[in-house]
Amino acid sequence: MLFKSTPMFDIMKLLFSVLMVLSMLTPGLSSTTTFNVLKYGAVGDGKTNDSPAFLKAWTDVCQSNSDVSQLIIPAARTFLLKPITFAGPCKSKYILIQLSGNIVAPTKSGFSGSHLNTWLGFKSINGLAISGKGTIDGQGSAWWKQPCLGNPIPGTECRPPTALTFNRCYRLQLKGFTSINPPRSHITLTSCKKAIIKNLHLIAPGESPNTDGIDISGSRDIQVLNSFIGTGDDCIAVSAGSSLIKITGITCGPGHGISIGSLGGSGEFDTVEDVHVKNCTLTETLTGVRIKTIKGGGGFARRISFEGIRFVRANNPIIIDQYYCVNGMKCETKDQAIKVSDVTFRGITGTSLMDKVINLNCDQNVGCSNIVFEKVYIASAVPGMKVFSFCHNAHGTASHVKPSLNCLLK
Repeated sequence: MLFKSTPMFDIMKLLFSVLMVLSMLTPGLSSTTTFNVLKYGAVGDGKTNDSPAFLKAWTDVCQSNSDVSQLIIPAARTFLLKPITFAGPCKSKYILIQLSGNIVAPTKSGFSGSHLNTWLGFKSINGLAISGKGTIDGQGSAWWKQPCLGNPIPGTECRPPTALTFNRCYRLQLKGFTSINPPRSHITLTSCKKAIIKNLHLIAPGESPNTDGIDISGSRDIQVLNSFIGTGDDCIAVSAGSSLIKITGITCGPGHGISIGSLGGSGEFDTVEDVHVKNCTLTETLTGVRIKTIKGGGGFARRISFEGIRFVRANNPIIIDQYYCVNGMKCETKDQAIKVSDVTFRGITGTSLMDKVINLNCDQNVGCSNIVFEKVYIASAVPGMKVFSFCHNAHGTASHVKPSLNCLLK
């Protein structure tokens, strides 16, 4: 007789595997306590506001003295949550949120009175893990239609909220779930350390404004692995104060590619270092892999590598832009600029919809140094169109590059 898997069996199997890993990493773990949101009054019909029930459950989860506290969000239900923050510090060494069911945001009017720029916030929690096959639906389409026209919602300042925000979290894990149609970005990490994000699906229409996949700022030792991101802005953006960032196995598109920056806005001193992007595929993205800094800022972007990248009909595949300025920005004309150095592009192939496939537009005074290209081959996706490279005050070396990069200064 064959054993038939059930949702509860799958939950227990996943919990067992997580606990096995944790027990190997921390042999002292001995106790686990489980909390189910249904026992706290959550309905899960997609219409009832389940935020109070989730907060009651969270209080018990966070105050539990067990080594591991697990919050169950059961399958086959949809939970409507208004803007909510899950705050620590918590007593347990590990907090596991098993997302088997679905979570849905309220309509735009449901954010009325909220002064938060996020929908679901997680703050000051150590050892937090969110995993499962559930879906988080931000219902963002109403926010994408000129949100500041008409009658803006009080307290929102016309700024759409980010779906998931993680602030000052240590040893964070996100795995397996799907996020669709956020009002703004899908996931934002600020001031986090030691995070692993993997096997996620982040989805929004290509025309949805500012729906970044994952934004990382002020964070250290972050890994983003083996995920699909198709959205309306940067698939992944690494911003000021971030270091030791590893991005591997990402499928990106639609979207604006994988970006470092922008850095140096409003004359800020910004730094990013030790970012490594490897084995990613970008399909029909607005830009490919890029570093963007704003004139007038100070600081540096250094020790950055893009390796094993594949472009499929991408626009603007490779960019370093120290003159980054878009509509609505106050663009500085000062001599100061962020220093860009020690950047490697290696083992990159694919096709471009634009003729300028490599664009190294470096500041006239500061410039870019030690820019290395090795085995980079980008062809036209448009029959008969010739492709070319452009350099301005960029210094480094190029080996086995097509189109040729003779403009790179040695």
